[in-house]
Amino acid sequence: MITMKETTIITLEKPKLRNPICIVGLPGIGNIGRIAMGYAVQQLKAKKFAELYSPYFFPFVMIHEDKIHTLRNEFYYYKDKKRDYIFVIGDCQSYDPKGHHEVAGSILEFLKSFGCKEVITIGGFGTGKVTEKPQVYGAATDQSIIDDFKKSGVKFDVTGKITTIVGASGLIVGLSNAYGMKGICLLGETSGYPIITDPTAAEAVLTVLQKTLNMKLDLKKLDEKVKAMHEFIKKLDSIQQQATEQISGGGKKKDDLKYIG
Repeated sequence: MITMKETTIITLEKPKLRNPICIVGLPGIGNIGRIAMGYAVQQLKAKKFAELYSPYFFPFVMIHEDKIHTLRNEFYYYKDKKRDYIFVIGDCQSYDPKGHHEVAGSILEFLKSFGCKEVITIGGFGTGKVTEKPQVYGAATDQSIIDDFKKSGVKFDVTGKITTIVGASGLIVGLSNAYGMKGICLLGETSGYPIITDPTAAEAVLTVLQKTLNMKLDLKKLDEKVKAMHEFIKKLDSIQQQATEQISGGGKKKDDLKYIG
């Protein structure tokens, strides 16, 4: 029997995975993680095997293409020649600090049950300015991961540039050691303007993943994918922004443009 009183993961399939590595791409500044992992799932034809629902997600459903869409995070798997992948994508993050911790812990506990030893999260680093060639910044829990990603051009000299990573991108990596995993957060440089998707930054992160993990992705169709996703993302972000303002009892501050996560 399934209860929805707490964060719940519904398993649709129990795949046998070989030394899986997980990459998490949830909504955030520029929707970089969401775009990057949504594109990877489509390109690799990854298969969905679980869904996460939480009372800490916004309390509404969306009407999309004349159907009800319930907010959730989704788990996909892809079997490669050398190792397997788990991709986590979704509609939203928690709006509540306690919820952020609970959802992050639920994701890591679920990953551990599949023998996952490494987790990568993707987020955005909002700078307030537009760049044609965005950098990818990184923060990790283990020197060996840093060494691997440095070879692919990731910048780890973030002291003074990045002080906190808010939300799932930071927490999942930060808590990964407690679940016996190594973790790294990849942050694509982006303007940070609200309700604007950033395919250029997403492409920069995907290029890093290609180089480091030898993922076989055709990035030529990324813009086409983003156009298809944009209206849904824009609508969802707009509704969530309104919900956030109602919950907090106020509007956004100018400094919020530099939010990282």
